[in-house]
Order: sequence, then structure tokens, then C-alpha cells
Amino acid sequence: MGQKTNPIGARLGIIRGWESNWFGNKKDYSHKLIEDNKIRTYLNARINKGGIAKIVIERTLNKLIVTIHTSKPGIIIGKGGGEVDRIKEELKKLTGKEDVQINILEIRRPELDANIVADTIARQIENRINYKRAIKMAIASALRMGAEGIKVKVGGRLGGSEIARTEEIKSGRTPLHTLRMDIDYANVFALTVYGKIGVKVWICKGEVLTKRDLNPNFVGGKTDVSDRRERRDDIRDRDDRGRGQDRRPSGGGGGGERRPGGGGGRR
Repeated sequence: MGQKTNPIGARLGIIRGWESNWFGNKKDYSHKLIEDNKIRTYLNARINKGGIAKIVIERTLNKLIVTIHTSKPGIIIGKGGGEVDRIKEELKKLTGKEDVQINILEIRRPELDANIVADTIARQIENRINYKRAIKMAIASALRMGAEGIKVKVGGRLGGSEIARTEEIKSGRTPLHTLRMDIDYANVFALTVYGKIGVKVWICKGEVLTKRDLNPNFVGGKTDVSDRRERRDDIRDRDDRGRGQDRRPSGGGGGGERRPGGGGGRR
């Protein structure tokens, strides 16, 4: 039997932070845990096409702070912020708390978020688009945006076949055992007329060599991908400059010596 650990759970406290930040004693811990699950289930169903990547829940003494990470903030905010106010009132009824705060953070690169990529593939499969085409498009987009590797696995009655099977398509590298590698993971399913089709996505965003802020809402500074891209460009420029300097003196000197009549050897 293969014993597989969730890549996000394995990296908690090392390079990833928790998506629920609060303290609970023995009496109310289970109540808060169930409430968190209700909030996430409700928001994912309420904002079905909002491109939600993750929902971070924080609690203080009498306050509930919900931060929604999304690639489409305009859908959640609504016209004049009316949609956010409606969601806030609905959350107050659901949790029974008077002080509820909703924050919305925009994801600049949705192609590098496993939840959004998996959800996009699942919705395309539901719309009867060929699963191989949907996966290859997602892989190409992720690699174009700077991902080091991506792996997509789909399972079920693919293409309406009689017998369910599993297929895996990957590109680049996704080393799951290296805990300093920033690997994002998501598991989503598509509801088709043939039944459920599971979609799993692993995206490797590169190595984390410095100490990282474990706050899941931290968006300051440059991303690892952009840092790596700038470093790679700097190295390439340096190499090009070095090659150009080497080429000029050797080419100029060699050309002068080989001109006809210039050398004393022929005489």
C-alpha cells in the first residue's frame, strides 16, 4: 500500500502557515473547528465562480476575521461593495457573531495556484471539453508563468469510458519529499453525466532557502518565482557580457595576424 501525505500538511510550520489562526480550549475547540468548516463550505458554494484559492479564518475574543484569497475580486465585492455587505450579514447569521470582518486579497498569478488550476480543469471537464486538452493548457500556462514543475492526475470514467481509470500528465519537477520545495496541492472533483471525475494538481514554485513569514495573508515583497526569474536574467546578462569581452580581443588579434602578407612566415 502506498502511504501518501498531503504536501501542504507536511510543510506546515516549515514554509507554510495555517489557514485557521485561533486558540481553542477543550470545551469549544470542536465547535470552532466545525464552524470553520461551515464557513468555508458556505463561501465556496455562495461564490461558486469567484476563483477562490483559499479562505483564512482568524478569531480574536469577540471578532471573526475572514480573508478570501481570490483571482476575481470584482465578483465578490460586487457593485459598490453591496455583495460583500450581504455576505457579511449572512456570515453573522451562520456563526451567531455580531462582529464579522471580511478582507479580500487578489491573487496576481492564478496560473500558479493549485486550487484555481484544479477548479478550472474540473469546470472544463464538466463543459465536455477533452480532459487532455484542458490539462495541457493548464500545464503550459503554469510553466509560462515561472513554475518549476506541475503534475496533474485525473481519475474516473474519463471520456465516458465503461471502466474508470487514472491518468497522469506532468512536466518539470515536483519533488514531494524535499520539504523546502514550495509545492501547492489541490484536490477537486468534476460532476459529469458519467459520474465524478477527480482532479489532483501539484505545482512546484521553487526552493525556499530563506526564513519565510508563515502568516498565510502575507503578500509583501517579491515572490520566489519573480526572484528566481530576475536572478536567472542577471546571470544570463553577465554571461553574455563575459562572452562578448572574450570574443573581441581574441578575434581582433587573430584577424590581424592572419592577413595575407602580414606574417613573416611566408617570406
